[in-house]
Amino acid sequence: MTTKEEYEYSPVAGTDEAAVNTQNDQANVQSVKMSSESKGPTNRKFLYIAACVANLSAFVCGTSFGWTSPEIPKMKVQHEFGNPLAMPLTKGEESWIGSLLPVGATLGPFIAGLTADKIGRKYTMLGGIVPFIVAFLLASFGTTPLMFFLMRFLCGLGVGVIFTVLPMYIGEIAEDAVRDSLGSFMQLFIVIGLLFSYVLGPYMSVSAFNIVCVISPCIFLIAFFMFIPESPYFLIRKNKDQALQALMKLRSKPQDAVQTELDDIKSSVEESLKNKASFMDIFKSKGLTKALIISVGLVSLQQLSGINIVLFYAQDIFTDAGSTIPADICTIIIGVVQVLASGATPIFVEKKGKKYLLTLSAVGMAVSQGALAVFFYVKSGGGDISSIAWLPVLSLVAYIITYCLGFGPLPWAVMGEMFPGNVKSAASTVTAAGCWFLGFILTKYFALVTDLIGAAGSFGIFAACCVGAAIFVYKYLPDTSGKSLQEIQDILSGKSTSSDA
Repeated sequence: MTTKEEYEYSPVAGTDEAAVNTQNDQANVQSVKMSSESKGPTNRKFLYIAACVANLSAFVCGTSFGWTSPEIPKMKVQHEFGNPLAMPLTKGEESWIGSLLPVGATLGPFIAGLTADKIGRKYTMLGGIVPFIVAFLLASFGTTPLMFFLMRFLCGLGVGVIFTVLPMYIGEIAEDAVRDSLGSFMQLFIVIGLLFSYVLGPYMSVSAFNIVCVISPCIFLIAFFMFIPESPYFLIRKNKDQALQALMKLRSKPQDAVQTELDDIKSSVEESLKNKASFMDIFKSKGLTKALIISVGLVSLQQLSGINIVLFYAQDIFTDAGSTIPADICTIIIGVVQVLASGATPIFVEKKGKKYLLTLSAVGMAVSQGALAVFFYVKSGGGDISSIAWLPVLSLVAYIITYCLGFGPLPWAVMGEMFPGNVKSAASTVTAAGCWFLGFILTKYFALVTDLIGAAGSFGIFAACCVGAAIFVYKYLPDTSGKSLQEIQDILSGKSTSSDA
């Protein structure tokens, strides 16, 4: 059995023969952090505050995800019933409002990829929150479908930027001992944002709700700008003194306790810059190519599970199902379940591992979507559904629980483990953009497909995709828990197996 310490790392130049030196720097960072921590008591209060403030941006993203569920039903009725539009939304206009967020999110990662290394992670995130402020203000005074189209596109642009840079920022400020828990904050804050929309949206006018939605991005903008430092990994390239001050603040320790860690960060950043690689270098390595296939496959299957349809149209789904529980209450139940399930994910992933949870997640989603398909099939056939009126709520609750336990947060976590630092930015940008482009296709044409094959057929397709997801994970995803980057690359390249690594 080979231990992590026996691996030697050399730069990734895009070939199998060139190993991965950047991970050696990460291993050094771990040992340095341990030694620096031993110089004084560990105080992570400010680190957690910084992570929470940064993840207010994820809360804003969640608010925009849940926005369509309470707002679109209002815009589908006559003007005098609270619709700010002169005429109710048509089917085509409704699909564009739902799908333009993924369009913007497809472009966002490319913007973030260009700016994160030029102006920094902090200022890229601050810039990424501005489109949300403009979007919600625009929707507050929106009177035409075109204004709401632009609003949703701007939200998507912000989502694409935040989803790309926030995980990078959290990973760079976190200590190794709490990196997994801090990384799980993103999913938790997203679903809290969804719940925010589900709870307030149905009971406020379109204008009033959007004015309320402006508050959280403004709070993030002010708090993150004024009180939270830039990533030391970025600052070390610009100003070593500023990097030192940022690290001291994040670690709540004096200079002598963080100096060694700072020196190691500098070495790591210099090595990464020296061995910088392009996206095409991925295809020169069997291991990196397989990593890209797995990463793109997981985020694609995440979209094909139907999650955006459920989040964007939750209230409409319950209304169409004819649930005996009011649709807005059903949606709130879904939001609460998301928050609870997302809070439990970090606990289970440490005990069971990513592969186990992803497989369980896919199977659970397949069963719940299949049950929903059966319900709509019986309903469309004129059968008596009074005795199973509870099934849509139970199915979607089960779907949300299993999604949040696995296919919600873990595809992005797997992607973060698959690539060395010098190709991670390029791989992440392409993977995220592909994910959101597929999300656009699904949300844009969901209504059209449902009209052609019915809700039963649509959810049946999603169930089949979830079955495919379970097979994909079982067959192709290696068990990466507790393994180094070099070990993971050896497994992907076929040089070793998860059992002997």
